[in-house]
Amino acid sequence: MMAMFFAQRVILGKTDFCEVPQALQCACAKILIDSGLPELVPAKLGGMALDAV
Repeated sequence: MMAMFFAQRVILGKTDFCEVPQALQCACAKILIDSGLPELVPAKLGGMALDAV
């Protein structure tokens, strides 16, 4: 549930992915990728963002 909360904040631009707590980053990344937004997820977690976590 918290991963969904942070995923929504990342989508809305209120939180950068690097600000998501480490324990929730994998689950948050999966939610974002499944939602069709891999560009918001760092490449090391399976996304397409160029930012490092």
